[in-house]
Amino acid sequence: MSIVSDLRDRFGSDISSTEVKKYAREQGLSYPTVTRHIEQYKVKRGSWNLTVKEAREQFEQTVANQNLVPAQDSSFVPFGNFNRIKKVFKSEIFYPLFVTGMSGNGKTFSVEQACAQLNRELIRVNITIETDEDDLIGGFRLVDGNTVWHNGPVIDALERGAVLLLDEIDLASNKILCLQSILEGKGVFLKKIGRWVTPAKGFTVVATANTKGKGSDDGRFVGTNVLNEAFLERFPLTFEQEYPTAAIEIKILNKLCSDAEFCKRLSDWADIIRKTFYDGGIDEIISTRRLVHIVKAFDIFQDRLEAVQLCLNRFDDETKQAFLDLYSKVDDKVEISGDE
Repeated sequence: MSIVSDLRDRFGSDISSTEVKKYAREQGLSYPTVTRHIEQYKVKRGSWNLTVKEAREQFEQTVANQNLVPAQDSSFVPFGNFNRIKKVFKSEIFYPLFVTGMSGNGKTFSVEQACAQLNRELIRVNITIETDEDDLIGGFRLVDGNTVWHNGPVIDALERGAVLLLDEIDLASNKILCLQSILEGKGVFLKKIGRWVTPAKGFTVVATANTKGKGSDDGRFVGTNVLNEAFLERFPLTFEQEYPTAAIEIKILNKLCSDAEFCKRLSDWADIIRKTFYDGGIDEIISTRRLVHIVKAFDIFQDRLEAVQLCLNRFDDETKQAFLDLYSKVDDKVEISGDE
């Protein structure tokens, strides 16, 4: 009978250093000799789970069998930095990218669709102020009653050669610095289980943010933080993503709405608002994402004014009314009554 099975029969699956020492004395063995035989089952210092290896292998096999290539979206229209991002992914060179720009202008969607077109796996992590090393790198989890090491999304991306997308990176705290060596392309040492992970070919990192990691001076993006300068320096390229041109935006909306005239009116309306915003005349803006919400609402309610109005309700009353009044001037098919 092996030392492992003998220990399991006598003490169960979970054993401590006290039980290992007792077993060693009874068998006339040294403590280091016994611990060498059960090293692969170690959970933490002085603690072993004699079924953890089997459970871990089963869990990791389940993860490995997943297909993480995003589905191609027929409504996607390439614009802005899309072709540059796609070239980086196609090269399979490790080259971290930082994509910054206003909310709702297609930053994440572009990364996703670049992977979809290239048949590249994508692992997306939504960053918050609470995101820490355990969320990113991994930690111990309870699987079928066993304490098993679970790779975090960063390790999965490293081992699979996938694109790692760190979405809303400027919401992170200084705990994000656990990624320093990974952003240098050197891999990472998993100190909790004593294993070094080397990046597979094709692995790279993309971070998206509404700011450039310097915080939000105007208060538009509450919760964004000033990121460590050494961390930001590890992104060689920074892409500034703008809203699409009017022509591109109309193409995007036409893919989602059969009323071409309505799409043109929406694009004209958004263009006027954005120019006024950039000139400092107003504090709010209409994003491409907001226009997509409007055409989808129109598809449901079949009423232009209702679709626009419902999707403007997120703004304060004064801004909402100003945007509605402007839209009624752009679209002669919409009239706003006193009640509305």
